[in-house]
Amino acid sequence: MAETPSSGPSGHLLPKERRDRRGRHLPLLPTGEKVAAKRPDEGAWLRTLKLAIRFSLREMRGGLSGFMIFLACIALGVAAIGGVNSVAQAISAGVANQGQTLLGGDLRFQVNQRSASDAELGFIRSLGTVSLNSGMRSMARLEDGSNQALVEAKAVDDAYPLFGALKTDPALPRDQLFGERSGVFGAAAPDLLFERLNLHVGDRLKLGSAVFELRARLVSEPDAVSDGFGFAPRLMISSQGLAASGLVQPGSLVENAYKVRLPEGTSEARIKDIQAKAARDFPQAGWSIRTRSNAAPALSANIERFSQFLTLVGLTALVVGGVGVANAVRAYLDGKRGVIAAFKSLGASGGFVFTVYLVQILLIAGLAIVLGLILGAAMPFVASALLQSVIPVPAQGFFYPGALAMAALFGLLVTLAFALLPLGRARDVPATALFREMGFESRGLPRLPYTGAALAIVVALAALAILSANDTRIASIFVGATVFAFLVLRLVAVLVQWTAKKSPRVRSVSLRLALGNIHRPGALTPSVVLSLGLGLTLLVTLALIDGNLRRQISGSLPERAPNFFFVDIQSSDVDAFANLVGKESPRGVLVKVPMLRGRIMALNGVDVDKVKIPADGAWVLRGDRGLTYEAKQPENATLTEGTWWPRDYSGEPLVSFSAEEGKAIGLKLGDSVTVNVLGRNVTAKIANFRQVQWETMGINFVMVFSPNAFAGAPHGWLATLTDKQASTADDARLLNAVTRAFPAVTTVRVKD
Repeated sequence: MAETPSSGPSGHLLPKERRDRRGRHLPLLPTGEKVAAKRPDEGAWLRTLKLAIRFSLREMRGGLSGFMIFLACIALGVAAIGGVNSVAQAISAGVANQGQTLLGGDLRFQVNQRSASDAELGFIRSLGTVSLNSGMRSMARLEDGSNQALVEAKAVDDAYPLFGALKTDPALPRDQLFGERSGVFGAAAPDLLFERLNLHVGDRLKLGSAVFELRARLVSEPDAVSDGFGFAPRLMISSQGLAASGLVQPGSLVENAYKVRLPEGTSEARIKDIQAKAARDFPQAGWSIRTRSNAAPALSANIERFSQFLTLVGLTALVVGGVGVANAVRAYLDGKRGVIAAFKSLGASGGFVFTVYLVQILLIAGLAIVLGLILGAAMPFVASALLQSVIPVPAQGFFYPGALAMAALFGLLVTLAFALLPLGRARDVPATALFREMGFESRGLPRLPYTGAALAIVVALAALAILSANDTRIASIFVGATVFAFLVLRLVAVLVQWTAKKSPRVRSVSLRLALGNIHRPGALTPSVVLSLGLGLTLLVTLALIDGNLRRQISGSLPERAPNFFFVDIQSSDVDAFANLVGKESPRGVLVKVPMLRGRIMALNGVDVDKVKIPADGAWVLRGDRGLTYEAKQPENATLTEGTWWPRDYSGEPLVSFSAEEGKAIGLKLGDSVTVNVLGRNVTAKIANFRQVQWETMGINFVMVFSPNAFAGAPHGWLATLTDKQASTADDARLLNAVTRAFPAVTTVRVKD
């Protein structure tokens, strides 16, 4: 047998020769060892990435020319989102850290139109130090009756305040500030009341049947936020002064808040146990219980809504800037034709070219995001200094990583969503087309991986906007509206290009060139239409919202609204009050209804705290609601379902529910609603639903009960007076007459 390179004289298998690419011999493998299959170098992708980063940094030595708009768009959008959320968290942190001071205690038990019973008061006092604050709206008038103003009277006892300090100018001890001197009680009021009635420290005014001396200007009260939004200036007096005024009568709309200072070191778990015991031992109390961890729920809710609104506005600005990102990336790549052509001619793959310029875009976006984060991080510190006079809660100047990380993520996703498509197109353009100054005019989409990645990022951006929002419904509407706006504006751009292409030939060369540039391949028409369209859409939307609100308040609303609201008319004074108003305003239309305050406790026997209610109807179950009863169907009530009860009805309590709110809550005919009125639970069956026109500003109630539901319950009356021909002098004369004859009646002039 002849010898071959693969066999020896005896026929045994010999190792094969091994050579490199240049033909040089390599060491032979040991006899019998199998040659392993060639595997790709696992570190090749990392070396390619490092090389791409090195080339990217070299490319960026020429500066950021053309990327200033890119930087501005991303930086401002990130700053807006990060700053707004940081400020919101700063205010929320301020509320949480000062919960005891803002609430006025560790716990707050509030009952309306009554005082706590002996058993309830005994339970509250067993918890710790108690301070009683009573609040009600009334008319404060000068001693000579020449002028008057609506005030929010707040009566405090000797233990007030349990936390914080009451600040007045001049600073006076409590007994000097509120104490009685020769039958005259002391009071403190803010500058607004002094200006409204042209008063000075030391002047006197009347509240009900008592006389008060304004001994100091009210600078700040520690627990003002927990008392909620006020419609009038505060008038702070003592509990003894309120009792002497005679304003508190059976059925008067007075709010009694019992604030408790628990022993030092009481845990949140212990506070929750107290809440549970109060609900279990006093099921008929109907009190509203708040804790130091939820000191100002209304303020917190408003901050959340405001934050969400501004976040969506900032995201809109960021998305509008995304169009600028796409334009900047495309223009930058267009200026790098020669470089990209050289890369590809020297053997660089399309993926390498894509990576080089993606790294550049991400580095520039990173710089913009960092600038935006610096601005956003500084906003809580600026807000803490600027908002002290606007919001009675100091913002906690601090860095909030969660808010800033969310803003950075939004900025990164927007950058990638708008940069991937032009980068993907540049990847697939051949070098020959680039050398011929062609290639970026392609109208088609890049290959599927890039298109799919861009679409996935857009979906992630939308999901992040929705899931991070407090109100997912509003966020979903925003996302849907943005997508719809993109589609509509894209269609507009196509129509503009088609119109320019089909337009008749014009003689003017410049005009002909302009029309040609509108519809030529690669024209910027779609980008320009998107940028201008989205920006104008945002501005027009904000302007329309502002204009509609202003028109509702200052335009058509005064035409529909009554001239006056009269609150706390005692049942024994209703007829005399009606006679006086009829005499002073013979042309006016007086509407009066019984008025109680009650809180919804259960729906179909289920505690409202355990019922999941959509945001549209949640306000009905939050706090106390105005209640009334009617034997006959009101003239302004249009039934949508069910029938009204007979005038002499005497069966189980029935209730007429507002159709819109009932639908939002998920109620239907025959369902039961339990309300607590004056410490007694009343369960009524829904007999009908009616349409309520809240925008009329007339007397409207969510719930109207049958008369037998509140038989024997003490209550006041609510009235409105409408006289469109009345002059300012007529209104002033009526106001003076009512205030003098019925000092306990609260009169609200709608125009004020």
